[in-house]
Formats: sequence, C-alpha cells, structure tokens
Amino acid sequence: MLIVDDNPDILIAVKLLLKQHYQTVLTTNTPFDIEQVLNEQKIDVILLDMNFNHDAISGQEGFYWLKKILAQDPSIVVVLMTAYGDIQIAVDAIKAGASDFIAKPWKNEQLLASITAAFSHAKDKQQLSKLTRQTQGLNQALNGQQFEFLGKSVAMQQVFDTIEKAAQTDANILITGESGTGKELAAHAIHLASERSQQAFISLDMGSISQSLFESELFGHKKGAFTDAKNDRVGRFELAHNGSIFLDELGNLPINQQATLLSALQSRQITPVGGSKSIKVNIRLICATNENLTQAVQEGRFRQDLLYRINTVEIRLPPLRDRVDDILLLAEYYLEHFNHKYKRTVSIVPEDVQVLCQYSWPGNVRELAHVIERSVILSNTNIVDIRSVINANTAPTLIQLPTDTDSNNDDDTFNLEVVEQRTVRAALKYHQGNVTKAAKSLGLTRGAMYRRLDKYDL
Repeated sequence: MLIVDDNPDILIAVKLLLKQHYQTVLTTNTPFDIEQVLNEQKIDVILLDMNFNHDAISGQEGFYWLKKILAQDPSIVVVLMTAYGDIQIAVDAIKAGASDFIAKPWKNEQLLASITAAFSHAKDKQQLSKLTRQTQGLNQALNGQQFEFLGKSVAMQQVFDTIEKAAQTDANILITGESGTGKELAAHAIHLASERSQQAFISLDMGSISQSLFESELFGHKKGAFTDAKNDRVGRFELAHNGSIFLDELGNLPINQQATLLSALQSRQITPVGGSKSIKVNIRLICATNENLTQAVQEGRFRQDLLYRINTVEIRLPPLRDRVDDILLLAEYYLEHFNHKYKRTVSIVPEDVQVLCQYSWPGNVRELAHVIERSVILSNTNIVDIRSVINANTAPTLIQLPTDTDSNNDDDTFNLEVVEQRTVRAALKYHQGNVTKAAKSLGLTRGAMYRRLDKYDL
C-alpha cells in the first residue's frame, strides 16, 4: 500500500502501525510522486490525505488526486483521510470513488478495519478486471468448432501414445509435419489430456502477425500505447495463464522477434506494450512448424537456444499418404460433419473409396476435408460426386493448374484485381499447384491464399 500525507509525523505513525500487518508499506509526502510510484510498483491500496500545503481545509486537492489515481489504475482502492472532515465531505468522497473516509485523529482499530476492508475490495476489483479482460480476449481468440483428432493406423497409434505420455507433464512440445496434417488438432488433444484441460487453450498463427503487432498480440497493450490502442488489451500469454498456448507456424517468426519470445519463455513474465509492470504467466507451451528448424538454425534463420527451449518433446505427424488406413475413417467423419452442416444426406460409394485411397493428398487431412465438403455441396444426388472434384489417376493436386488462356490477355490493364488474379495464377503454375509454396512466394499466409483461391474460383 501507499500512504500520501504532507505531515511526516503522520507518515511515520501510520507506517509503524500498518507494517505490522502488511508486507509493503510505502510513503510519500507529496501527491506528485503518486504517478511514478504506480508506474514502478503494484499498489493495491492508497491512504490519501485530502489537504496539502496549497489548500488547508476544503479537501479539493484530495478529490483531484483521487480522480487522477483512478484514471491511471481503476483497480486501486483509495481511502481518504482529513482533519477537517464532516458528513458531507465523507459522502462526496464515496461518490467520487473512494472506498472509505477516515477523520483525523483516528483510532487504530478503526483505521485497521478500514484498510482491511480496502484490501478485500481491491482483490475483488482486480479479479473482476482480470475476468473482464480475459472474457474480451477469449471472445477474440477462440476459434469455431474443433474437429476431432482421429486415426487408427500404426503411425497414428504411435503419435497417440507419445501424446498420452507427454501430456501428463508440463514439458514444452514441438509438433512437426507437413501442412495440413493436423498439428493444431494434435495440440488441442495434448491440452485435453493434460491437467490443464479445464483451463484455456489459446492458439496463434505466428506467420499471420505483422511485426508491428507482434508484442501486442502476445503480451497485450495498454490504452494509448500506440495510435490504434483505444483500450487495454490482454495478450495471448495472459489469456493462456494456467492453461496452454499453441504457437503455430513458429518457423515463420523473424529472427529479431525470436529473441523477444525466448525472453518471455525463460522468465515466464510478460510486460504489455506501453506498460511498466511485468505479469507472471503460468503456461503450457506447444509449438508447431512444417519447416526443418534444425536446418533453419544452420542457415541462421532460427535461434538455436529457442529451438532447445521449445522441443523438450517432439511429435512428428505423418502425412496422409503414409496413413492410408485412416483415409476412409476421416472421409466418413467429415462426410457426417458436412452433411449435418449443410443439411444433406449424401454418402460415398465403394468406387469413390478407392479413388480417395489412391490419391496422394499433397494437402493432407486439410485437403481431404476440403474435398469432402466441396463434394457434399456440389452433389446433385444422394451420392457425393468425388470424381468431379478429384481425379486420383491424373491430377497431381486438388487445384486446377491455370493455363495461359485462363488469364486476361489485356497485358496493359492496371486493374488491381486482374493483376492480383494473374499473379496468384502464375504462382500456382510455377509451383505446380502447391498452395503452401505458392502462398510463401507471394508473401501470404495459407489462410490468405485460400481466400484468394475462393475469390477467383481457382
């Protein structure tokens, strides 16, 4: 707590009384020190005199500083005191936001009771503030419906076995594998199998964050920290407190931001952008990447100390082509899901099961889900039209590669949509339909790339 009074005898007397009961009791003889103290210390309660040298009896200075304190940190509880009090000033003090009003000289029992109540009130305010911020942050962070993490193949049984063992610890886990193999589903399965399963699971695609918003996304920010910071925002690390945080596509993180992340992981403390107080966080870290991070370390694109920090246990997800036994299981699961979503009752014929199992699935489980969804939507009967979406014998990928005749022949056009469509087509053609490589060459995330594929019906 902090005691603010211009009378040194009162500061000494109150501190001697309160330090017997409270861990940290700070004092200052001028209210002009309050802002600096609040920036440097976590203060729960302030005992504030209402009259200083410039104004001996009205109490207006006390009301002024009360307003300043609550504007800087609404969670602080303020108890006002004055030797010139009356009932009306006490009423006005409570209306202005003070929790209590103490008249000088005080009785020690009365002062202790007031301060005890103030600390209880401060705890309630802090919990409410945290819950409010977490609720707002969770509403932004939580995604839609989560698919199940399925598999019956030998390869997947080995993955499930590793997950079961690793989930019982708080060890940092790195999930590797090709794009679309279900790394986020695996991360969620780890969380659900852990002792943190009743707490938050927060995910973040590291490749989708702009450099300017990196620290704000992870650590939060204070109101006014930058131009668009109109309100306080809780970061993903704080949202995941006592739960799990999943950092996807970690290999896309620039080298300079890797140092910032490493520091937070080592200290388990974060400081919101524009803030001065660190916040302790208790998280379970799960990361994922489709890159070879060992090679990235050798090439100087990834910090070796960060790699050591994140991969206490590594779980590699097999590509779908190496778990053919799971294809029908997954296809039936997604068929049931999308039948329900689109209010259809279509099914798969045995001939199409063979088509599904013979296809190489370069986009892995994500591509399979997309094929089933599209087949359900396009089907004109009660049988899904898999062959109209995928040709296992000839099509190297789900994406129809563009031809020269597909593009607009007006080479002089400066229409941005036309130029963008040509560029996306050219990237797909150059990378032989590999969406991940095409997106990377265009500087786009996979999500942004798929939105453009839908937009231009590619």
